[in-house]
Amino acid sequence: MTSVSPHKKAKALKPTSRRPAKELCSECGLCDTYYIHYVKEACAFINQQIGELEVETHTRSRHLDNPDELYFGVHQDMIAARKQQPIEGAQWTGIVSSIAIEMLNRGLVEGVVCVQNTKEDRFQPMPIIARTPEEILAARVNKPTLSPNLSVLEQIEKSGMKRLLVIGVGCQIQALRAVEKQLGLEKLYVLGTPCVDNVNRAGLQKFLETTSRSPETVVHYEFMQDFRVHFKHEDGSSETVPFFGLKTNKLKDVFAPSCMSCFDYVNSLADLVVGYMGAPFGWQWIVVRNDTGKEMLDLVQDQLDTQPVTSKGNRKEAVQQSIPAYDKGVTLPMWAAKLMGVVIEKIGPKGLEYARFSIDSHFTRNYLYVKRNHPEKLEAHVPEFAKRIVEQYKLPE
Repeated sequence: MTSVSPHKKAKALKPTSRRPAKELCSECGLCDTYYIHYVKEACAFINQQIGELEVETHTRSRHLDNPDELYFGVHQDMIAARKQQPIEGAQWTGIVSSIAIEMLNRGLVEGVVCVQNTKEDRFQPMPIIARTPEEILAARVNKPTLSPNLSVLEQIEKSGMKRLLVIGVGCQIQALRAVEKQLGLEKLYVLGTPCVDNVNRAGLQKFLETTSRSPETVVHYEFMQDFRVHFKHEDGSSETVPFFGLKTNKLKDVFAPSCMSCFDYVNSLADLVVGYMGAPFGWQWIVVRNDTGKEMLDLVQDQLDTQPVTSKGNRKEAVQQSIPAYDKGVTLPMWAAKLMGVVIEKIGPKGLEYARFSIDSHFTRNYLYVKRNHPEKLEAHVPEFAKRIVEQYKLPE
């Protein structure tokens, strides 16, 4: 009698409209495919397993007594970089797009999982498997909404592709790593971006209308190291709004519950991570996690200006003060917010210390969210590294 493999059984079943993670679902796309049958093991919000997957991905877990690894995960190297010749229309200088294009052009991969936007809405994500540089370039600029990147997994297996690059955020990459062996690939490359505080499309609209002077013309935005939100508009103009001037009382509940329960801001399971939070303003922060990540970065090394990462200032007082301010939805008058922004920009944390500030302030907030809303999950869901980070601060009940 011939037995049927579990994966063949899964492929024979149809995905359902259910979301097993319920309100904590990050809409990563896994449940839009037959891979939903692995969801209890794979979903970051049902079975948090960063430590185990770090070992599988990087051959070891992070060293919790190493201050950099405690915060930033397993890595071989961290640098600050920017492209010497920026890609026109990129969110910053286009490092992510450049790596993807080089990998495709050199035949290292047959396709790239990335996210374009729909024709109707620049902020509505549309995951694709890009097979040309033009398709990769059409995906440049972040889509600051929940995105079902993994909805293309069935297409990957059916296409017969054997070498693939996937670009994604932490919750997507944890699920991807959990089902990686089922994809039938010879080689998987993972290029991650840091991520925090995503929203659904309606939540994004509320944020834009509450924060920007011209929400209908915003092309992209980012929360930056100078403690301001930077908006780029259609006409090329820029707009900045100080963090402390955000209408927290109106925006407190706009972020997705999954993001309020996330402890993988730094994308621990990617091979290479490209973001901004640990670099000087105008530069990108690059984390090489393993040999595969180094191979990817080497492809564009001659296109980059680089400098060592630095760390300056002390974040702890600012983090401690931010905990009750967020908890109570405090919103400062704009004049006070601008003044505070100027002061903190001059004397506040910079470089890796700013990155730690961002991690601390979000982890403390998210720990409280899980404790209050999902107390039964608290012990198993919060990774050990996050518990150690949160223990540095006094939290309200």
